[in-house]
Amino acid sequence: MANSFKLYKLIILYMLSKVDFPLTNSQISEFILDEGYTTYFKLQQAISELLESGFIREEATHSRTFYHLTEEGAETIHFFKNDISPAIQQDIDTFLKEKRYELKNEVAVKADYYRTPNTEYAVRCQVIEQDSSLIDLTVTVPTEAEAETIVNNWTMKNQEIYALVMSTLL
Repeated sequence: MANSFKLYKLIILYMLSKVDFPLTNSQISEFILDEGYTTYFKLQQAISELLESGFIREEATHSRTFYHLTEEGAETIHFFKNDISPAIQQDIDTFLKEKRYELKNEVAVKADYYRTPNTEYAVRCQVIEQDSSLIDLTVTVPTEAEAETIVNNWTMKNQEIYALVMSTLL
């Protein structure tokens, strides 16, 4: 049991070490659960322990959680990479290669909201590429429901909105 739990953690670290962007909980889950390596609850426990030990860090929004590999996590996977079988490494590499564009696009688009001191809601919408903002837009709305609607619409229509803003400004 302890060895298999160690493997789950190493798989997560390996996945994060192979990409130059954060992965979401659902992206990590998609691979590990679809391959049948473990259950959802054991996976969440492994993620929690990696967070507690400082091997990964999380960035949470209202709708998603992003995971980043820390320096300690990178060192750990460097030393223990060979504890992951070549077959599992190949499965991970194939998954990341086949879905790289989709995975990267999913995490490049960010939207979150927070309550302002004057009891309105500020919605921050971003598109990030290689740690730089292509667009970073904050809109203030009176209700939380409107803030949630903007977050959802940004996720679905960001390319359209970005193109409209750029064509209007240029």
